[in-house]
Amino acid sequence: MKKVLANWGNYPKITGDEFSFQFEQEIKALVESKEGIIARGNGRCYGDASLGDHVMSTLKYDKIIEFDTATGLLHCQAGVTLSEILDIITPRGWFLPVTPGTKYITVGGALASDVHGKNHHVEGSFSNHVLSFDLLTAEGNRIEVSPEAEPELFGATAGGMGLTGIILSVRFRLKAIESCYIQQKQIKARNLDEIFALFEAYQDYTYSMSWIDCFKSGKDLGRSILIVGEHAIPEALSSKIKSPLELPKKGQMSMPFNLPSFVLNKLSIKAFNFLYYQKNYKKEMDAIVPYDAFFYPLDAILQWNRMYGKAGFLQYQFVLPMETSKSGLTEILNRINKKGLGSFLAVLKQFGEQESLISFPMKGFTLALDFPIRKGLLPFLDELDKVVLDMGGRLYLSKDSRMHSDMFWKTYDNAEKFRSIIQKYNPEYKFQSTQSKRLTIT
Repeated sequence: MKKVLANWGNYPKITGDEFSFQFEQEIKALVESKEGIIARGNGRCYGDASLGDHVMSTLKYDKIIEFDTATGLLHCQAGVTLSEILDIITPRGWFLPVTPGTKYITVGGALASDVHGKNHHVEGSFSNHVLSFDLLTAEGNRIEVSPEAEPELFGATAGGMGLTGIILSVRFRLKAIESCYIQQKQIKARNLDEIFALFEAYQDYTYSMSWIDCFKSGKDLGRSILIVGEHAIPEALSSKIKSPLELPKKGQMSMPFNLPSFVLNKLSIKAFNFLYYQKNYKKEMDAIVPYDAFFYPLDAILQWNRMYGKAGFLQYQFVLPMETSKSGLTEILNRINKKGLGSFLAVLKQFGEQESLISFPMKGFTLALDFPIRKGLLPFLDELDKVVLDMGGRLYLSKDSRMHSDMFWKTYDNAEKFRSIIQKYNPEYKFQSTQSKRLTIT
């Protein structure tokens, strides 16, 4: 039965079928009987990468197959969420090797997007910690894929947006921790020059990111707060914390309805930015915080995407190579400021080296911006695309919902090789999405 489907940005909305499965034979039967299939986890990829004519929900395929508490090796089905994994592994002294800004994504989605986190400059993306995964191909074959045994297929699946097949299960390494807390440092930066200097000064920290005020211009362009952190050791914790590997239970708020579209406007975003910057009443502030507050601040509000209204929003995330990062960010922030389309959330991170076929990261800086859907937004983002293209950058497929096909083919150097591998394992494009058709990948 057809239904309206959308991912986290609530844009675009499409009409398609959605199926779920609990057993491998069920998904094999569905793959055999359907065309135009795409796997979908928890729908947190913002755009249309996991939308299509026939959406295969992995959420019921959610078993932990093996967890070696001595070595930190985890094997789980693709529909398990990071939140569910964290509940199991952190009390036993382990943490995710890489995590994005939400824990409500599935492991299959993490691999298909090859997610990155605040530690990419030190520890790479999710696929760098994956030992192998099981993939169901268009011909109904189950293949165990590893970087050693199947490097071609591994590279096209990590960051490949589900176009090589259905990810069934993933084996990956965890990170040992001594507590569920983060030793956090926040440093104010007056402008873009200062925040770049701070990123360099604190580059040895495992985790780093910066919030940016998009509405500042002139000498204050790029006014921001750098946030860095390390996993805290028990000795650094308050004596009130009796169980370092357990967090106190906290309730969650929820956005009960879509806010009216006028609520998020230039004045309200400016006010939020002012208050957020001023809450750091000193140049530098130190604190020990639970990992949830450090990695997943927005997860504290369920359905926070509703604050952008019924029309939804776009997340525009790009990366620029190191040599053009400062000039490119200056140009883009100036354009945003001039247009008056400031982003409520603007997060800057540094990427390290990444050798991959189709994954998003490259050595340089990435900025993620949230824009409510409104008149004039799409043409404006086309203008930003030209800046990103001229600066040698690219857009993140997992966040994309409107990129033009030529932008993809010009900015992803291995696009032709990627498509040739898809054609090898998915020859008639049984697996395809709204995004893959828009970008003429399938």
